[in-house]
Amino acid sequence: MSCYYAFNGDADGLCALQQLRLAEPQLLQQVTLVSGVKRDIKLLQRIDGMAGDDITVLDISHDQNRADVLRLIEAGASLRYFDHHHAGELPQHPGFLPYIEEAADVCTSILVDRYLGGSHRGWAIVAAFGDSLPDVANAMARSVGLDPHQTSILQRLGIYLNYNAYGETVADLHFDPVDLAGSMLPFTDPLSFAAHSEAYARLAAGYEEDMCQARRLAPLRQVPGAMLMCLPDEAWARRAIGVFANELMLAQPDCALSILSPKSCGGFTVSVRVPAHSLVGAAEFCRAFDTGGGRKLAGGINHLPESDLDHFAGRFEACFGKA
Repeated sequence: MSCYYAFNGDADGLCALQQLRLAEPQLLQQVTLVSGVKRDIKLLQRIDGMAGDDITVLDISHDQNRADVLRLIEAGASLRYFDHHHAGELPQHPGFLPYIEEAADVCTSILVDRYLGGSHRGWAIVAAFGDSLPDVANAMARSVGLDPHQTSILQRLGIYLNYNAYGETVADLHFDPVDLAGSMLPFTDPLSFAAHSEAYARLAAGYEEDMCQARRLAPLRQVPGAMLMCLPDEAWARRAIGVFANELMLAQPDCALSILSPKSCGGFTVSVRVPAHSLVGAAEFCRAFDTGGGRKLAGGINHLPESDLDHFAGRFEACFGKA
């Protein structure tokens, strides 16, 4: 029997994993971790799976992995599936245990926090901040008695962990998410991780340097209610794309945002954020394009051909722009 954790390499996936590994120490010696950059979500393709295997899946869309889910459970593996993205049709099978909720005010780590009865809630708070749910995160922080200074540390940690996951390949990142998960594991308390981990200091310095460059950029196109940014073809820009999008949305909460990042093979990856009051969700908009998906307020497209850029921009402005 083999045990696997397949997790998104962003803050939500890392913190969901951290909570479960702290709560399930009996699995630490025999578990295999499977992860990658944030947009590397078809992680179950990497797991062969056989009868008796236990597989836990964290923060990757079931809709994007359904064929491999079916393959694995038909092979006799058991899957626990925690996620908050669009799920599509779920298998009805005793070997498939879904903990999936698509509400706009949850992330995967919050679902894991509920599953564990709040036993490692500090890491769920970190994830909520990293997943751009500050109101939820602040409420959770107050519920466990954190003061404003402690809460601000967890907020920065969430942002830094999320920032690390963005890149075209793991080579773009400061840390491979599997290695970063290993750096986090000894720390029951995320405040202690922030105070004593060299990884935290390296992420903080890298984040500040990258974001300083990102903040100098001007929009490629902008109409009332919709703004499109295009980043340069640089590793720092690929790292900055997600947190830069979140920062811009906090500054202009009534404006839909699209950020494009060039890919080495041609075309772009796209991050989309939309206001809470938008009639069209980010995931709904992005699913109209091949490789698109996400959730209500934040979505993305893994590959947008360069030839589709004008079409994409026109649809984005027509959908979210204000007449």
